[in-house]
Amino acid sequence: MAEAIRVLVVDDCPVVRTGLISILGAAADIDVVGEAGDYPEAIRKALELRPDVVLVDIFMRGCTGLEAMVTMREDFPGAKVVIFTASEQEENVRQALRSGAEGYLLKSSTLKEVVDAVRLIAAGEVMLSQHTVTLLVAEFRNRENGTNHESEISSRQMEVLQLVGECLTNTEVGHRLFISESTVRTHLRRLMETLHLRNRAEVVAYASNHHLTSNSRLLPN
Repeated sequence: MAEAIRVLVVDDCPVVRTGLISILGAAADIDVVGEAGDYPEAIRKALELRPDVVLVDIFMRGCTGLEAMVTMREDFPGAKVVIFTASEQEENVRQALRSGAEGYLLKSSTLKEVVDAVRLIAAGEVMLSQHTVTLLVAEFRNRENGTNHESEISSRQMEVLQLVGECLTNTEVGHRLFISESTVRTHLRRLMETLHLRNRAEVVAYASNHHLTSNSRLLPN
């Protein structure tokens, strides 16, 4: 039996923390190992408890969630961070993803969406709201300025790009293409280098922007 996903919940509102702990703790495959009400405490507990996933708000007392995330990543590179916030501001979304967040969830998300996000992100995937993807697509359009990199991509890499764009896991992509998971990771790394993408979230957004996918595990608005 696989080990439970270890989660640290960070929010300065006790009611929000209690709700998240109750929701996540009810899942058999998730173990909430700790909670924090401010960023210094979050950083200490992340180092002490070594969670698989940290669920954190952008805005709390002391400093921003992005600053805390950068600090946690420097001291604990294995942490996967999910921003859980009420903010839909474009700059907050962009800064979160540029800083390395694996997910960006709004506090209007359903209980199932929160649990699904933790599971996917623990497995190395991303979880984004449709609103977030729309912002990323706009950024790509501005960044590319008509440049076409697709001629530099092999047919196999294009297949990987399309399937990752549909938010399939590396394991699922491998099964679909009859290749190993390590080979999928290699193709994905080369894709990101060729397309100048920084993380998996940007791969998903690129595929959406270029109409390479017909469905995905994106959260509704």
